Amino acid sequence: MPEIQERDYSADETRWSLLMISAQSGNETDYRQLLSELSDMVNNYLVSRLGGYDFIDDCAQEVLIAVHEARHTYDPRRKFRPWLFAIIRHKSIDAIRRQAVRTELHAGHCTVEDHIAGDTPLESGMTAGRLISALSPRHREAIKLTKILGFTTAEAASRLAISESAMKVRVHRAVSSLRKLMEAEAL
Repeated sequence: MPEIQERDYSADETRWSLLMISAQSGNETDYRQLLSELSDMVNNYLVSRLGGYDFIDDCAQEVLIAVHEARHTYDPRRKFRPWLFAIIRHKSIDAIRRQAVRTELHAGHCTVEDHIAGDTPLESGMTAGRLISALSPRHREAIKLTKILGFTTAEAASRLAISESAMKVRVHRAVSSLRKLMEAEAL
């Protein structure tokens, strides 16, 4: 696994917690400040962890919408970052699940075999993602085929000449590994 650069997030933690508490009390200026700071951080976090995909901007916006919709659930007695990163984790996994690149395949720009071999622009974006790069080759391949390219587990299993149940296990373990990696970075 790539080494994660250490940084002291206590100032962000304190500031964001205070801004959220103020926002929960109705202070719109503090709420705008919080969303502005979170917008940059969430986008940078997603790009550095998952890569520079087109869907990252949409995912960052979904995170901010989820923060807005769930702001009443933040408990000021608890740390802000774990609450925030739970939202980021869930929204980014949802985005990976929804993301399908079949239009590229249907447009004829490349073949499925190109994607599997990693000879496409999509693959170069994927390798830029630190968390996806940290997965084992089998898990990375399972995520790529099912969550990025949008193949069903049966289609992906067929392409890799394994059983559908084996593919389901690989996908499940890959998503679990991504979740654990994201949780570890949120602490």
